[in-house]
Amino acid sequence: MNGTRGSAEARPSEVADWLDLTLRRDNFRRSMINVTDKAVRQLRILLEAQAPQAPSARKGLRVQIAKGGCSGLQYEMSLDSQKAGDSIVEKEGVEFMVDSESADYLRGATLDYRDGLTGTGFHIENPNAARTCGCGTSFEAARPA
Repeated sequence: MNGTRGSAEARPSEVADWLDLTLRRDNFRRSMINVTDKAVRQLRILLEAQAPQAPSARKGLRVQIAKGGCSGLQYEMSLDSQKAGDSIVEKEGVEFMVDSESADYLRGATLDYRDGLTGTGFHIENPNAARTCGCGTSFEAARPA
């Protein structure tokens, strides 16, 4: 197979393309944030409860990082409109926005919605956190962003 996928004989350009990692660099990038179906459903409920707005004032959930909390950084979330420089994650017609300053702290994180006895609300599982506070809204970054 000569190290190629699916053919016994490969042209030199096919081999070069297969070995060129720059052609597949997107495979190695982590997505901005992953959003669960429960988070999408809850955001839709929150947006539908708001007063009707003009299409140009479309709102979504802003997820951001601010200094504070027990561990140095804390998560903040609010219904907001898109701003210049935001990364947008659109899923099933609703939008989740992350500002450029928060992006490095949140890249690859998962946003979920939990409804249970120990707490109800949006919850973030963050691979960029070295440690988290017991409250779940505060964390220490694994590395400075």
